[in-house]
Amino acid sequence: MTSRPDADLWALARAERMALADDLAQLTEEQWHSRTLCGEWTVEEVTAHLIAAASTNQWRWLRSMIGARFDPDVHNQRRLDEYRGSSPADTLRRFRSIVDSTTAPSGHTPAYLGEIVVHAQDIRQPLGLTHTPSVDALIPVAEFFAQRDFAVQSKTRTVGVHLTADDAPFAAGTGLDVTGPVLALVMAMAGREAYLDQLSGPGLPTFRDNLR
Repeated sequence: MTSRPDADLWALARAERMALADDLAQLTEEQWHSRTLCGEWTVEEVTAHLIAAASTNQWRWLRSMIGARFDPDVHNQRRLDEYRGSSPADTLRRFRSIVDSTTAPSGHTPAYLGEIVVHAQDIRQPLGLTHTPSVDALIPVAEFFAQRDFAVQSKTRTVGVHLTADDAPFAAGTGLDVTGPVLALVMAMAGREAYLDQLSGPGLPTFRDNLR
């Protein structure tokens, strides 16, 4: 895996947060309450989750998880409710306030860059918004996802396939070939089936099965 200084990764996260904030500022009230690719969460709920993630250090995360009896769904919902604003405008204001944050529950900085990359696309894709994260941001996330399961079962989803980006210097895994844009590979490793249509190759059926 290519090693990047944490300062560089946080700078990339800041850029992606700023880009998402600009997109969110253009949304209607109805769009703020529309569904995303992230389960049952709405746009406002995903945004609140991102605020919580950028506001929770290791001690606060551990205390929250203990309070949730180590159920990540309970933990996430409680923190989401805590950081969601009184209105979409208030939630956006809160999101803008964490754009520069380097707070995280652990030192796995590529994972937290991945959180903003993935969740921003969770919001954008159903709304037809077309921002693509920079290749500089996508490569460390793709490499991290391919090498370990962390917040998502990303490495497990690559079993039996060889992933190759056709627009960036990224390849990982062993098995049948799956090829496509690095963003689609990142999102698929994060479990987003909506991006499989952008991929091709003899390993695609295996990859699809791995996401289920």
